[in-house]
Parts: sequence; C-alpha cells; structure tokens
Amino acid sequence: MERFEGRVAVVTGAASGIGRALADRFAAEGMKVVLADVEQAPLDAAVQELRQHERDVIGVLADVRSAEAVEDLARRALDAYGAVHVVCNNAGVLAAGELSGDRCPAIWEQPLGDWQWTLDVNLWGVLHGIRSFVPIMLRQNDEGHIVNTGSVAGLMTGATLPAYSVSKHAVVRLSEALYFQLKELGVPVSASVLCPGGVDTGIYAAERNRPAEYARPGVAVPARAGGTGSPPAEIADHVFRAIRDDRFYILTHDVHEANVRMRMESILAGRNPDVAAGGP
Repeated sequence: MERFEGRVAVVTGAASGIGRALADRFAAEGMKVVLADVEQAPLDAAVQELRQHERDVIGVLADVRSAEAVEDLARRALDAYGAVHVVCNNAGVLAAGELSGDRCPAIWEQPLGDWQWTLDVNLWGVLHGIRSFVPIMLRQNDEGHIVNTGSVAGLMTGATLPAYSVSKHAVVRLSEALYFQLKELGVPVSASVLCPGGVDTGIYAAERNRPAEYARPGVAVPARAGGTGSPPAEIADHVFRAIRDDRFYILTHDVHEANVRMRMESILAGRNPDVAAGGP
C-alpha cells in the first residue's frame, strides 16, 4: 500500500498488546481505526484515549470465535467509514495449562477445552476475518492489506505449547494460501503473516477471558509479568513497514533465526526433528 492517511483499518484484539499498538500506529498515520476486542472496559478505555489525541476511531465489542460477530464487525466498520483498507486479524489466546508445572502438558493428557479455545480464537478467528473482510476489499477495487497474527512458534518445532503452536502453524499456512490466491487474482489487495517472538503483552493472562464452555477447573490465571519481551510498538512498526512494502513474512526477532533454519534444513535433509539452543 502507498496511501494510508484517510484510509480505514480494522484491528481485532485491539484493547491491549500488539493490537493496541497497531491501532496507535495506524491512527498516527492518519488512518481511521476500528478497534475490536472481547473485553468491553479496556476497549472503551483505548478508544477514549485515542479520541483524546484527536484520532478518528470507534470501538466494537466482538468475539472472533463467532462468524456472526465478525460479520457484524465488518458491517459496523462500513457503517462508520464506508470502506476497509487494512485488516489485522490479531486476536489470540494462550491457555494457562500450557504454561503450568515443570513441563509442558502431554498432548494426550491436555484437556480438549485448551485445544478448542485456542483453535477457536487463534485459527477460526483469523478465518472468520478473511471470510468477512476480503470480499469487501475485493469489491472496493482499491489497494488493501490483510495481516494475520501468527507467531515464530508457527515456524519452529519443539515439544512446548502444543495447542498454541499448532494454531500458529495453521495461521501461517492459511495466510500463505491467502497471499497466493490474491496474487492469482491480480488485485491490489495483499496479505502478510506476523510471526513475532516474545512481546510484552497480556497473552499469558488470557485465561481471564476464557469462556465457560472451555472451563478447566483448578488452573489459575497467571500474573502478567510486565517488562518482558519486545515493546508492542516495535512490532507495530514492523507491521506498518511490511504493509507499505508488500512483504509477506514479518519476522521481528532475529534470535529465533537458528530455530527456524534448523527446522527447514531438517525437513529438506530428511533428518528427524531437532531444536536449536533456546528453542520452544
């Protein structure tokens, strides 16, 4: 994309973390921003703060697990601004059960609720965003960009965070398919996948938003450790430059390069999986 001022961005998971940083960055570029989140109070606070800085934004309460909710988000964006040019399918969760104890949970022992919740938000939320917004962007016949939030965990191998990592591997592959299909159409809409490493966000306390149907009794919400990982604003800078330059893979942490390279080389060489130092 070449033009940003006056254009419209939609960001899910926008009340905090990477999503909030994306909303801030787009607004600073003169874009109109639709912030979507599942938490009403933090969403209202984010919208209020941006409006205090004279940014043109609205907030929409939306649970990306629901196709209907994401369709409503798209309608609300069009009602408010008449078009959509950038969509960041960013909402994500990490089950506390994948973090508790001295070892990661065995796949055959981990409760199905962990898997269902993680996949419903991290994968289905992205798919719902694609299905709701891409047709709108194609009808506009104008430049646009979709950014799906994956993770470097979706590019590496290892034993830890099985449900989270599976969801992020799926987002990477889904995003690749989207990129190719858009290019085959020859339209001015493109796509990227964001694969950050550690970022200072509240995802480790995502259990606060875990719906009752995925309940896992006895798992406490971890305290959010502040000051760990990269600042979300740095990730937003990477995303903005990738949209501007039409760059698909957005890797933000060089420290994980050895792990990504080892996985790719092991596949090509027919070697059994291995993990470099500092791997997942």
